Amino acid sequence: MTEERHEVMDVTAASRHSFTVNLSILFGELPLLERPAAAAAAGFTAAELWWPFGEDHSPAETELDALRKAFTDAGVRLTGLNFLDDLVKGARGTVSVPSEKERFRANVPVAAALAASLGTPALNALYGNRVAGEDPAGQDALALENLVLAARAAHGIGAVLLIEALNRPESPDYPLVSAAAAVEVVDRVNAATGLGNARFLCDLYHLARNGEDPAAVIDAYADRIGHVQIADTPGRNEPGTGGLDFEDLFARLTAAGYTGPIGLEYRPSTGVSADSFGWLPREHRAA
Repeated sequence: MTEERHEVMDVTAASRHSFTVNLSILFGELPLLERPAAAAAAGFTAAELWWPFGEDHSPAETELDALRKAFTDAGVRLTGLNFLDDLVKGARGTVSVPSEKERFRANVPVAAALAASLGTPALNALYGNRVAGEDPAGQDALALENLVLAARAAHGIGAVLLIEALNRPESPDYPLVSAAAAVEVVDRVNAATGLGNARFLCDLYHLARNGEDPAAVIDAYADRIGHVQIADTPGRNEPGTGGLDFEDLFARLTAAGYTGPIGLEYRPSTGVSADSFGWLPREHRAA
């Protein structure tokens, strides 16, 4: 992104929102435990994470404590956390995957306890890919069982459960590749639990890559949105590097009554995370 793009971007709409930086994709050039401090140095006070322990669904307490300390020492709040997602091995979550049933269920209390200790208000459960040879209906039934467990665990710590649509070009085996598909699962989970804490994770990048109109999705599902994430398209870089009109989208979120944080889940176009925030003045970065 050029300085000229930074200068011409009108952040009036952005100033009405708070922002949280995804430390699984931003500041990835640093070791995990150094990223909260780097985010704080850039002016952010809130951050979110994919499952940060790779394939380890139940890390040692020393590892959990080290991560907690990194956030508390930096003065950064963890505002969102994934349940076991297996992203490190190319998976897209474990909720609907039969072979991961026990690992996912063992991870639920671990992730919930970590979230509770850091005051995290949202837990994200990636649905998981279709598995060759498995009945899709069976996977969906397993997903509902697991999401009910996850929703109850989230409710127990005062958090919401997020369900996310990804994009088909990058996740061809992931079944939730539209806002409508993700919202349908949200509604099923809420009907099963009666808790009403399952919410739609509205990722504007994934919606656009799927060919959906992000503005229309905001208008249609404002009452189901529990979190918003952003990256520009098509490169998944910072705002101003692609084709999305963030001024309009931020204004629409405000008009729709969305008051939660907006997660910055993009790859810095230059490879240097600290240089990718010029579109967002420092005074608007603190949550």
